[in-house]
Amino acid sequence: MICNVRDFGASGDGVTLDTDAINAAVQAAAAGGTVLFPPGRYLSHSIRLVNGVTLYLSAGAVLEAAPGKGYDLPEDNPFDLYQDFGHSHWRNSLIWGEGLSDIVIEGEGLIDGAGLTREGPGSQWKKQAGEFPLSMRGLSAEIMAELSPEVSAMQGLGNKAIALKRCRNVTLKGITIVRGGHFALLASGCDDLCCQDLTIDTNRDGLDIDGCKRVVVRGCRVNTPNDDAIVLKSSFALGERRAVEDVLIEGCVVSGYDPGTMLDGTFGRTQELSPDRDRVTGRIKIGTESSGDFRRITLRNCRFERSRGLALETVDGGVIEDVTVEDVTLQEVTTAPLFLRIGARLRAPEGARPGGIRRVTVRRFTAEDVLADYCAMIVGLPGHPVEDVVLQDIRLSYRGGGVAPAVVPGELADAYPEPSMFGVTPAWGLWARHVRGLVLDGVELSTAGDERPERILDDVSSG
Repeated sequence: MICNVRDFGASGDGVTLDTDAINAAVQAAAAGGTVLFPPGRYLSHSIRLVNGVTLYLSAGAVLEAAPGKGYDLPEDNPFDLYQDFGHSHWRNSLIWGEGLSDIVIEGEGLIDGAGLTREGPGSQWKKQAGEFPLSMRGLSAEIMAELSPEVSAMQGLGNKAIALKRCRNVTLKGITIVRGGHFALLASGCDDLCCQDLTIDTNRDGLDIDGCKRVVVRGCRVNTPNDDAIVLKSSFALGERRAVEDVLIEGCVVSGYDPGTMLDGTFGRTQELSPDRDRVTGRIKIGTESSGDFRRITLRNCRFERSRGLALETVDGGVIEDVTVEDVTLQEVTTAPLFLRIGARLRAPEGARPGGIRRVTVRRFTAEDVLADYCAMIVGLPGHPVEDVVLQDIRLSYRGGGVAPAVVPGELADAYPEPSMFGVTPAWGLWARHVRGLVLDGVELSTAGDERPERILDDVSSG
């Protein structure tokens, strides 16, 4: 069954609010139908998905998030202490679904989150250690209030382009998302998720995959200068430590060009800093939300452009294990090219203990034009080492010009994990601390000139 939104009263003129007409078409297409958006600009607040529905955006169709406070209210979540507002709510979105199966959003059209907010309150966790990166310590109270507003200010606002909670058999294919709010996609506790050939050029996070199993992200182009492009997380938003398992990310390109300029082809470089006051983001990451585990993750044939490097971070008690990274290239790297970190922020229910990182293989990994400040880092904690890491056929080329820090960086166990947390690193090429079973096979490091040593291995045993 094809349900054309115009047949249900949608005008597509970019002025009239088409929310009711779109939702009527969605209801009519339940259990196997397709909601068709023909060419036009469809202004809408919250669209509520149902089982078995396909949203098809034709070429020339734009689904635009309307301005104002007409979005569904954020639902109550008794587990909102341990992650920020954006991770803890789903219904306050342009498109949302909960407990559904067989959902498809596809086509050659565009989702424009013009009316969404990219901001949101931080977590309600009382301890507050590691809530924000150390790079934000100098920001004024006024700027922090803008970046993390009060919960009351969010009522009625749209916060995400697409939010899915505990859904199964979900496919997102071919569409373009611009200005996606806090998340272009937040998928929480979803199984059998496929993101194929998406184009995302957004003002905060791209694809956030939280506590999901059997996930494929393939052929996606994601530009996110202000936050992460593709990120796997295991927060406590669902009230459980739900592991991320069996994920394949392949053939993707991530970047940190000026917002909108990847989509228009100009690839602007005027923005230097992200909101956390480090350089632009745009990377692929595992963590920071990490109360649950991450198992069997494969990343291959991907490219990073003008972005931070690959990061694997567990700081809330979860274990990251059995990760394979191969055939990855990075160009114009804005922080560390590779960052593995075990921390003890422990933003999780009482009783959480530091987690672990083990059995990680990185092969055929090349990074060029790397910022001199931060070398590749593998950093555990005393008594909680990173274990069994293989670096094989690695080529890292640094800009040079770095100066040795006056003191050795501290452990900073409960700090937010970012390469900049330690300041300028003591080595220019590779720094490993608290690591067991490190294998370096064909690791080539080069610099334009630097007074620091090439490598520092502290409390490290070889494999």
